[in-house]
Amino acid sequence: MKAHIPALRTLGDTYEIVGVANTSKASAEDAAVAAGLPRAFSSAAELVASPDLDIVAITVKVPYHKAIAKEAIESGKHVYCEWPLGNGLVEAEEMAALAKRKGVLGIVGTQAIFAPEIEYLKSLIADGFIGEVLSTSLVARGGAMQGGGTIPDKNVYAYLLDRTNGATMLTIPVGHTLAALRSVFGEVAEVFSMLTVRRPMTLAIDTGEVLATSAPDQVLVGGIFANGVPLSLHYRGGAERDDNGLFWEINGTKGDIRVSGSSGHTQMVQLSLSGARGSEKVFQRIVVPESYRFGWPAEVEPGNVARVYARMAQDLREGTHTAPSFDDAVTIHRIIAAIEKSADSGRRVAV
Repeated sequence: MKAHIPALRTLGDTYEIVGVANTSKASAEDAAVAAGLPRAFSSAAELVASPDLDIVAITVKVPYHKAIAKEAIESGKHVYCEWPLGNGLVEAEEMAALAKRKGVLGIVGTQAIFAPEIEYLKSLIADGFIGEVLSTSLVARGGAMQGGGTIPDKNVYAYLLDRTNGATMLTIPVGHTLAALRSVFGEVAEVFSMLTVRRPMTLAIDTGEVLATSAPDQVLVGGIFANGVPLSLHYRGGAERDDNGLFWEINGTKGDIRVSGSSGHTQMVQLSLSGARGSEKVFQRIVVPESYRFGWPAEVEPGNVARVYARMAQDLREGTHTAPSFDDAVTIHRIIAAIEKSADSGRRVAV
């Protein structure tokens, strides 16, 4: 709600918000009142069946993505689904295949690729700011809800602890960041990884219960992109200590660029760029031109989400492929599946 509704209202000349569905009619009515929406549906099925809408936005927990998407696609509706697309690669492949068969547009919310800093980073690299890229390395924190050892609300967050639900540090912040890495460097060719659970128990603060945790809180990935650029990635569970939760460096023949942020959730935090070239010993801030932000919501999350919706509208009007599609989502799911396979086997895995 805090991202999608402001994003869509920014695009009011393109989109009209018809209404919202929740787990019950009462909760949907509460949400509609809180957001100032015209209509509350008693269920997702009622919303999907409405002849008044063309696009269904799926913003629920990951285990419910496939069922709602399937119902929407079967009804001929286009779909915007938050990332992860499905609970694992198989579900994502099924959803992408169904959308293709039914001739509807399926878009996934890997919005970090449209963050102004990521888009400007791509431009800098393409223009040779650091020469030929030699390698890239990234160390980040997954955030308090991703392997931090505590959760504030069992009903809201406990499902993140069970890796079978498909909503883990690997699938959510790492997945979003993999999408950003892919947009900058191209396809990942091979990975070698390690996944570990260093905090096997998590405290639910509201109930005092100690809950078993199977979602990895340490994700280490070595890899190589198809263009030969080596990758090193390490995500650590828990919150950052000093508002520095992301350290991403790109090393080139003429210099280096750093991307920084308050956490490893690249899709939802303010990023910043700095660089050093030649004989420079100090990294200098790189200012993103205002043209990358003008006309979009100032807040990070609504701004990035609005950029996805704008490209979705363009793709529907012009038949282009500018927004991240279900097929693009399958590619990210495939990288994650390769990471899991490598961790299980202890071997390098081709993507």
